[in-house]
Amino acid sequence: MIQLTIIKINEYGPWTLTLGSDREHELQMFQASLYKQVQKLFSERNCLAFLNRSDEFFVVTNGLTLDDHISIQKKLEESFELKLSMSIGFAKTPFDANLKAYEGKQYPVILNKEHNIYGFVNGYSEQKVTIMHFDVDNLSSKRKTKSPYEISSIMFKLYSLMSEFFLDRKSMAFFMGGDNFMVVANDDAKEMAREFIDRTKKDLGILLNCGIGIGKTSREAAKLATQSLDKIREIRDSGKEKPEIVETSCF
Repeated sequence: MIQLTIIKINEYGPWTLTLGSDREHELQMFQASLYKQVQKLFSERNCLAFLNRSDEFFVVTNGLTLDDHISIQKKLEESFELKLSMSIGFAKTPFDANLKAYEGKQYPVILNKEHNIYGFVNGYSEQKVTIMHFDVDNLSSKRKTKSPYEISSIMFKLYSLMSEFFLDRKSMAFFMGGDNFMVVANDDAKEMAREFIDRTKKDLGILLNCGIGIGKTSREAAKLATQSLDKIREIRDSGKEKPEIVETSCF
């Protein structure tokens, strides 16, 4: 069961217009500061936040209660002049948890009116998160013939393919920067990883490594996924034939 919290800046568009035309640098600094604070406050509670379109965040919040959300919301309200809303949902798949959170905001199902919190909370029950951590194998060889901007273009093509592939399987992919991607996945992560790795070889000529982590919280799952990915790199660097997928679980 996945619990997902969507954080949205309220009335962001109208507020940006009050800054005048020379505002883009201010908006970029504001968004970066907000992301840093959101990530900090949730990671302190063993959760992991993912940036979405800079004015919105997805946080995998397994283990968090409504009171936890209220506490974080209060700290965010103290730090920023704009108001934020939180919508929470839980389901068997990440995408369905996203839909449940969206439903809670649209109808609305109000959990806390004062702090703009909506949706459905699962709290501490049935905690299990699966995260996949992908990186591109031997990207350094491409840098010898491709400029930095061309490398970025390749990464965005990969991200587009990844987003559509995993959305069809009710999982959610996020670009983490560099050549790193994370997918909040379903229980059949290993099978999905194999299929997607084969797809990228065929469609883009890109070789991927995938570490999979299964934990009680999103931060634990991400840690185990990265440990799995590091294990693939260690095997590769030792000169042995490396696996493309390694899975580590706390269960």
